[in-house]
Amino acid sequence: MKPPVPAIGVIGAGAVGQTVSTLLMGGGWCRDLLIASGSPTSAQALVADLEDMQQVLSASALVRTAHPRQMRDCSAVVVCPRGRFTNTASSDVRMAGLAANAPIVAHLARNLTGYTGVVIVVTNPVDVLTRLFAEASGSQQVYGVGSNTDTARYRLTLAHHLHVPVDAVDGHVIGEHGDDAVVCATATRVAGLPVQVPLADIRAELRARPHRINQGIGRTRAGPAGAVLAALRAALGLADGVIELCVNHNGRWRGIPLHFTAGQPTVCLPALDHGETRRLRNADNKLRAAYAALTPHLIKQEENPQ
Repeated sequence: MKPPVPAIGVIGAGAVGQTVSTLLMGGGWCRDLLIASGSPTSAQALVADLEDMQQVLSASALVRTAHPRQMRDCSAVVVCPRGRFTNTASSDVRMAGLAANAPIVAHLARNLTGYTGVVIVVTNPVDVLTRLFAEASGSQQVYGVGSNTDTARYRLTLAHHLHVPVDAVDGHVIGEHGDDAVVCATATRVAGLPVQVPLADIRAELRARPHRINQGIGRTRAGPAGAVLAALRAALGLADGVIELCVNHNGRWRGIPLHFTAGQPTVCLPALDHGETRRLRNADNKLRAAYAALTPHLIKQEENPQ
């Protein structure tokens, strides 16, 4: 069967980049899979590993290393590099990566100035860096995946708490992918009915779950990679439906539910009570302040990119 997408680029050969690339190769997503990394050795090693997989599965995709500038003809690019730093933060853990990761993402964005395909950003703090990539590149289809992962964890946690199937839970987490994420408890429904959400327990689990994963296997990978594939399906028009992604919503970069139809998103923000509205405003202010703290040269587009 012909792959639905001609080419996809993956920038970053770490835990998420490896997992995304493996899923793309094994799922027959594209004809060409391009891999870039700040470490040429890592990119070459990942390509070799994927070539082995290709032969074992007789997969149709061809995989090769590439510079990000060579990804301009890709239908989509996944941005998931991680700078070298030791994260010692006990709160706002994802925001601690801003200083190390922002220059990397800004440099990649300038290499893809004017890119017209779909960009999926994974690197944390994902909401700030999604905005940075969009504004430094001028690209129009830039999405961050943080709130999708949070929403999945929320639904799973609430389902376990209530002893119901996960697919019976309809609810969202919006705003920041971080300590100020907004659980939309007011709009949550289980089997179509309102439910009392144990917010303290839910928020504690949303904070603790990634920490447990990181302690056990070093990095979260499968969950974010799944969110990337869900975002690609929606944004490339391969499947319709609702997914929570970070976008520019009324001048605020925040995670919100989007209903995709043939690749075109429509905002479907759930009803919020006063407390949820206040928390969303706090998250917006926090993300705006973090972005404002970036130096201007990171954000400015290059006039004549090579």
